[in-house]
Amino acid sequence: MNRTRAVIAVVAVLALVVAGVVATAVVTRDGWTDPQPVSTPAPAALESFYTQDVSWSDCGSAHCAWITVPIDYDKPDGETTRLRAVVHPATGGAATRSILVNPGGPGGSAIDFAGSMAASFGADVRKMYDIVGVDPRGVGRSTPLTCLSDKAFDSFTAVDPDPDDASEVAALRQSVTDLGTACSKNSGELAAHVSTVEVAKDMDVVRALLGRSQLDWFGASYGTELGAVYAQLFPKKVGRMVLDGAVDPALSAADSALGQTTGFQRAINSYARDCVARAGCPIGTDTKTGLNRIADLLAQLDQRPMKTSGSRVLTEGQAFYGIAVTLYDQETWPYLTQALTAAFAGDGSILLTLSDAYFMRDSKGSYSGNLGQVIYAVNCLDAPDRLTQAQTEALIPRFEEVSPVFGRSLAWGGLGCTDWPIKSTNPLPKISAEGAPPIVVIGTTRDPATPYEWAKSLASQLSSGVLVTRFGDGHTAYNSGNACITSAVDTFFTDGTVPEDGLTCK
Repeated sequence: MNRTRAVIAVVAVLALVVAGVVATAVVTRDGWTDPQPVSTPAPAALESFYTQDVSWSDCGSAHCAWITVPIDYDKPDGETTRLRAVVHPATGGAATRSILVNPGGPGGSAIDFAGSMAASFGADVRKMYDIVGVDPRGVGRSTPLTCLSDKAFDSFTAVDPDPDDASEVAALRQSVTDLGTACSKNSGELAAHVSTVEVAKDMDVVRALLGRSQLDWFGASYGTELGAVYAQLFPKKVGRMVLDGAVDPALSAADSALGQTTGFQRAINSYARDCVARAGCPIGTDTKTGLNRIADLLAQLDQRPMKTSGSRVLTEGQAFYGIAVTLYDQETWPYLTQALTAAFAGDGSILLTLSDAYFMRDSKGSYSGNLGQVIYAVNCLDAPDRLTQAQTEALIPRFEEVSPVFGRSLAWGGLGCTDWPIKSTNPLPKISAEGAPPIVVIGTTRDPATPYEWAKSLASQLSSGVLVTRFGDGHTAYNSGNACITSAVDTFFTDGTVPEDGLTCK
């Protein structure tokens, strides 16, 4: 799906901030045995991948392995790439099932997310299930997609997301072309084969190698799109599937961007209402005035970047990312308050630090993952439709009306895939997943990155979709502390009880 330039990076942050991606040690009981591939027939010409000999080794309290898959599934005898997989064994001895998890992005590390989810799922779930994370092709610990150097990516993120003249528009467009060209130059054929369809096919290879006849799945954000595509390709192999913070794969590039603009404005509206009710709120005592002050700050940074405590300055784009990252979770709102307090006093240091965290950049200028780059490659391969510059410019007034704070940047973000130089050969399919068992789709009413309307839409597209609603703020629902959501998901996984379609959790 075509994402806007700005939102591409915003959605990616789920893997770092909301999902609570940390490597968590999980105590397990003995009983692990290396899984053997299922005996069901593999797709034609792919037998060697579905039956490959996988060598599992201990990695802390978990078990890790390399899995080989074809770069191009249409050419199974061609080049291959490797996936890194981790299994956190069930706590009740030999597991009867495995939940594969994915945190989104695209580009978030499922290996890291598996460690977090192994500690988050309820005790009954953990007794039954191994928790499995597989970094998708091109991502993280799998053979990574290599594009720009750290220094070059610094320049990429510094490009003005809200261009004011023809030269700035040209720079914005050229930056995307340069990123795609670098991916092709440094990663070869893999750069053209990191689509969601191909990742879903990889997950079916993993399912078979784990010895499971069905795929049990927990996907967050983009992980919902990956799960939905898997269900479309392999409906009879779907087990218990939960899609939390759902993406709507049926949207056009423009509608996707507008939806996220709506979502982020809702989120910052909620923040502002909360802030102005507290003593010392940096945006004042009136919500509308406060939101205008944030918008004015971004406009001022567009004209003159702000000093920080170090040698770098805070640009409009970096401030945009620094603000957006705090809107994913209500618990991070205090960081936004601190950052805005400092920025209104002329110090951009905290917003710059938040922006760096957004992209996994450390103080020395190194990036700990390739999420900020691979997300373009995946989304642009998924998207057959590309907005023209004229179409993008025509959308700006509508976006500004929806969001005075984020509208212009997100409207210009419609050019996010326009100049991607790599041809899409595996676009997203139409989703219905006919023949799949019930699939649980969860939406949060004030989710900034995946608006609630998207969950409603995906649930209706899936022939067996079941919609569950969380009333509240923040991106995704399961780890939000909502007991109703936790119970619905854990019960579904432990005994297969499907939540009532339309269940609401407040």
